[in-house]
Amino acid sequence: MPSACGLPVQQCPMATPAPTGATTGVTTSATEANYDSLVGLTHNYAGLAQGNLLSTEHAGLVAYPRQAALQGLRKMDRLRSLGITQGVLPPQLRPDVDFLRAIGVPGADDASIIAAAAREAPRLLATACSASSMWAANAATVSPAADTGDSRVHLTTANLVSNAHRSIEHRQTTRTLRAVFHEESRFAVHDALPATPDFADEGAANHTRLTRSHGEAGIELFVYGRLGSGERSMRLPRRFPARQTLESCRAIARLHQLDPSRVVFAQQNPDAIDAGVFHNDVIAVGNGPVLLAHALAFADRERVLSDLANACQALGFELIPLEIAQDQVPLELAVKRYLFNSQLVTLPDGTMALIAPTDCEQEPAIVSAVDGIVSDKGNPISRVEYVDVRQSMQNGGGPACLRLRVVLGPEDLNGVAPKTLLDDGLVAQLEGWIERHYRETLTPADLADPELLEESKAALDELTGILELGSIYPFQREAVTVW
Repeated sequence: MPSACGLPVQQCPMATPAPTGATTGVTTSATEANYDSLVGLTHNYAGLAQGNLLSTEHAGLVAYPRQAALQGLRKMDRLRSLGITQGVLPPQLRPDVDFLRAIGVPGADDASIIAAAAREAPRLLATACSASSMWAANAATVSPAADTGDSRVHLTTANLVSNAHRSIEHRQTTRTLRAVFHEESRFAVHDALPATPDFADEGAANHTRLTRSHGEAGIELFVYGRLGSGERSMRLPRRFPARQTLESCRAIARLHQLDPSRVVFAQQNPDAIDAGVFHNDVIAVGNGPVLLAHALAFADRERVLSDLANACQALGFELIPLEIAQDQVPLELAVKRYLFNSQLVTLPDGTMALIAPTDCEQEPAIVSAVDGIVSDKGNPISRVEYVDVRQSMQNGGGPACLRLRVVLGPEDLNGVAPKTLLDDGLVAQLEGWIERHYRETLTPADLADPELLEESKAALDELTGILELGSIYPFQREAVTVW
């Protein structure tokens, strides 16, 4: 399998072996947990995300919320069976009637507001009902303790201002993250950046960490699509908007107290954005020392890969760049099947697995590329696991979209809400919860049903009890917060 230079990994001049005795920072026993958000009860296909081709393509179709939630849970359990630490995040309350009320939709109570929105502004009702918080990769950007100035895990909630249906998520996301990562001596959960175009932030979907091992200091790669308004001009996509700004990336690096020598900023290729690569995790995925990317991922490919290789070398390990060329897997096909939205995880034996959507199995070119990666002894990826997340895929998010990666040391694990970590008992509880509360189907017309809100409240009230998170939703006014 060629590297990012088009040569075998061992021959790549940008992957020079590190000198003996290079400084690597503090090594600790750490695990990378994948925190997946449960798919929400209002999972539907509204096609609200401009630039997300799969979301637009499936707009208006009948959705299957129960099936979607079970697919997501089974994917989590599959990761757990591989020895990966797996956590669970609860969905958000939908429809968000407070959003409808704030933009002037009239009504004396929740039911009448929902009815007015359905009658006068159905797209706004769809916005209020969006279950897009299911894609936890957009929940926050995370830096582990080994990278930060105060040796705490830092999480900055994404403001998601580029799309209305996502911009309403950040307040609840912050409440949830502070309940899950509750020990302030171990975790710093920052509020979202100012909700302005200059600081547009899409979270971990535009962030990758490269390291020799999870517990060691690493290189944090921030990918942006445009500059802030006061910056110099740059080439922009013409068809779809660029969501992430360089200024938001810089702000997060400052908030997380990152060493500037271990941070790389990279511009996303504007042509890729126009092809439907709305987030970097649609075209690149990294884990440990491996960066798997399409040849058209970055605007200044050679500079980015050189900067990454040099930064990794300074920490004492070799970057392993794996590139898939345009003539191997055309960009349009990679976007359609979400090859690069696979999860790349480290297994207990030190090798890696690629967790790819089953949609990839239908494309011979993708299967050939993946088989080439797995058979290549020059990289640690030893297997591929295909998972069925079709309901999420049709709405615009693959396996990697569904999870937020959080590196946790032994002490960090003691500061996490324990019932959010998946085990056999929790899997059984969540399966039963989904079967009891989720509708089998949901159409755009069903969003007007006022009972949907009451069903969601009842379900989430029960779920916070299962996860022992206390009162994280505003409607739980009489509950007592556990942490």
